[in-house]
Amino acid sequence: MTSDDTPLSPEDQTDALAAEYVLGVLPLPERLAAETRMKTDAAFAARVAAWEDRLAPLNEAYAEATAPDLMPQIEARLFPRPAPAPKRNSLLGWLAGAATAVALVLAGMTLLVPPSPGTLVAVLGEVDASLRFEARFDGDTLTVIRVAGSAAPAGQVQEVWIIAPEAAPVSLGLMPADRLAVPYPEAPAGWTLAVSLEPEGGSPTGAPTGPVLAAGLITDL
Repeated sequence: MTSDDTPLSPEDQTDALAAEYVLGVLPLPERLAAETRMKTDAAFAARVAAWEDRLAPLNEAYAEATAPDLMPQIEARLFPRPAPAPKRNSLLGWLAGAATAVALVLAGMTLLVPPSPGTLVAVLGEVDASLRFEARFDGDTLTVIRVAGSAAPAGQVQEVWIIAPEAAPVSLGLMPADRLAVPYPEAPAGWTLAVSLEPEGGSPTGAPTGPVLAAGLITDL
């Protein structure tokens, strides 16, 4: 608002949004929505380009820095490599067989107990939103559950993304049903989970292409 508390006009609001996008101060859902809008709104895209030209001289005060390559870390979290199996002698083999038998008995007993839903680590969407998701973590599996709203319409699908700070979104998979469960070594606090609406089969580009339906930060366990 201006100094006399006069509301911004729609044009001023659009211009302010373009400026905030260029400055990089928009929250992730609003930034993704702005990028989607630029693809279909030529006037808004022109305002973004104008702000980029206007603020470009500020870059001269800073030396160029190479962005860190976080993809190996993300891939290591998403696809952990199993530890090599140790070599065994005959005694160790007998002990391993005995341990396996005990494990099978315990597994059978575990089946009699209802599985734990896991610890709530993130809420995607406002409490009163018509479409809302929850993310739960049980120690080795991250499960995203749709707790309000319905599946995507025919020909589209809801796709789940995980986003490390200052990194590109990485797809965790599609949600044709009401939940998606993926093996995950830990729930990284401070990372973002988001759900976007994509064409049937998922994003064709490896990045969100449709509107972001909901997003939320992973919190400490």
